[in-house]
Order: sequence, then structure tokens, then C-alpha cells
Amino acid sequence: MPITIPVANPHAQYAAHRAELDAAIKHVLEAGRYILGDETRAFEREFAEYLGVEHGIGVGSGTEALHLALKACAIGPGDEVITVSHTAVATVAAIELAGAAPVLVDIDPQRYTLDPRCLERAITPRTKAIIPVHLYGAPADLDPILAMAKRRNLKVIEDCAQAHGATYRGKRVGAWGDMAAFSFYPTKNLGAIGDGGFIATHAAPLAERARLLREYGWAERYVSAISGWNSRLDELQAAILRVKLRYLDTDNARRQALAALYAEVLPVRIQKPIAPASGEHVYHLYVIRHPERDRLAAYLREKGIGTGIHYPVPIHLQPAYRGRLGDAGSLPETERAAREILSLPMYPELSEEQVRQVAEAIRTFPT
Repeated sequence: MPITIPVANPHAQYAAHRAELDAAIKHVLEAGRYILGDETRAFEREFAEYLGVEHGIGVGSGTEALHLALKACAIGPGDEVITVSHTAVATVAAIELAGAAPVLVDIDPQRYTLDPRCLERAITPRTKAIIPVHLYGAPADLDPILAMAKRRNLKVIEDCAQAHGATYRGKRVGAWGDMAAFSFYPTKNLGAIGDGGFIATHAAPLAERARLLREYGWAERYVSAISGWNSRLDELQAAILRVKLRYLDTDNARRQALAALYAEVLPVRIQKPIAPASGEHVYHLYVIRHPERDRLAAYLREKGIGTGIHYPVPIHLQPAYRGRLGDAGSLPETERAAREILSLPMYPELSEEQVRQVAEAIRTFPT
């Protein structure tokens, strides 16, 4: 049966703001400046102000945002960076792009984010940074992570790829660590129509180094002050993101309302996401758990309902990493979650009737 309720629907957001987006795109096309122009500078300023940080740097993707943040913090070969295995592989790929070694720890089974209790035993003399991942729209438990980092003189780089607008203790994620990285992949809460990323920081020296690194290390054009890369947010994506940023809080409020409706109408036997008391969840994904996850997903697909698994195989068990980033069984909460989690449809344009259809289909699932 064709999917009638997709798990994500970036085209619906384009349709919702078509006139403004088309006008923004036309303006860029007619202006004739397509890389690192006025739109990118304006978006960097506007999104930094939204987050409550001093500096913002637009880059080519979320992966590159993490990579360049690590390099800006002088992290490279011989260094270790602690993060989680329950995340998009981009988190670990960025660490390895920087030349450092990922060290993976387990997750809190309620938040699905880095369990601070696992940090102490993971730290070695080579540890230089911690990357907490704010997953599914929920903030990681930052207070103990930041406290540990301060005691051990470690950098904290927040991975905010799934948490645009989420807060922790009243302050937006991305404004807590030494640096933060965002992705603007089209399905994100703040999504481009293509790829894009963003680095946020309060520290002027780190911001300046990140700006150099994103464009060949150029302090002046064609002259490299340091070795760098090519990772630039283009003008079209910046213009699109400026439009969408105006609606981010409204869209997040809609996601929260849909999540509340899911919580109300889903069967009581379904394990639902828990919004942490210390922060505001913005429901990039609405993730449930079920012991027969694969059979439930197949059942919903037969009824035209799309689902996703974020993520089906922990990074330490994937073929590229198996045996070198941790032993099977050493991350029990991560591995248990990977067997049970299921992402239900969630996007601002989803209707309440569609949420009720999803819940009713789950209610009829034979157990």
C-alpha cells in the first residue's frame, strides 16, 4: 500500500511558505552573489541571536560543522573525543575527519542521550573533548557533563543537529558548550532545501579560527594563513533558512502539541518519549518503543503509515566500526534501544486527524 502519512514531509513545509521562499530564492538569483554574501552574513547574525551566542558560522553541512568545531578547538591525531554510539554516524565520522579517536559511552534510557555517569571511566590522559548529542529534539543532561569537563579541562562541543530551539534550564542548546554544531538537512526542525550547517560559539578566537578553516584558511583571498577546507553555506540556503527561522518557534510549538496528542491517544502499552524536566523537547522525532518493533513497523506500512528507525544499528556494531570502538554488550542501553525504537510521523504540517489515524492503527496491532 502506498504511504499516505509519511514519517517526515519537508515538501509540506515548502508548500506552507511557498510565496516567501520563492521570493527569497528569486532575490538571490537576481542579486548574482551565490557564496558567502549578504544572505549568509544576515543568517549567521540572526541565528546566533536566536541561540543567544556571540558568533555564528555557516558551513556546508552538519558533519562539517562538527569537524571544523573540533579542528577549531585544536583537536586532532592522538586525541580522544567522548560521545555516544546511539547517534547518526555523522557524529563519529566528524571526529575521525579531525584525526581524533572516538570513545563511545552508553545512553540514559529515558533521554536517549549521553549518560553522564559513564564519563569518568571513559576519560584518559588523551581525552580532549566531549560531544553530547541532543537527540530527537531533547536536550542532553548538560550540568554534570559541563561540570566534569571543567574539572578535567575538556572542551564541550554540542551536537545540536536534531534540537533547533530546544532549551536546557531556560537557555537554548548550542549556547552551553565551547562550541556547537547544527545541521540544516531538509527534515530538521530548521531545514534547508539542500545541505547546510552552522557553528555557534561565545568565544571570538574559536569563531575566527572556524571562519578561516571553512574557506582554505584564507585571512585574505587566495592567501592561506592556516590549512583549511572548503565548507561554505551558500546564499540560496541562507536565504531559505532566514525565512524558515521566522517560523521555527511556531513550528516547534506545533510539534509539541502533536506530541501531546500522541501521548493522549496512543495505547497505554506503548512506551512514549518523556520530556525532561530540565529542558524543553522540540520533537524533531517522536520515538516510541515496542518489543516487536519490526513487526509493528511492517503492520503500519501495510496501512500506509511511514515510520523510521533512528538508529537501527549502534555505531560500534556497524561494519565500518565493529571491533574498534567498543565491544558488543558494553553499551547495553544503546543496544536495547536500537532493537525497540520506532519513529512515528512528526512534522508541523501533520494534522491531528492523521495523528489519531496512526494511534488507531497501533491500537489494532495484534500482539
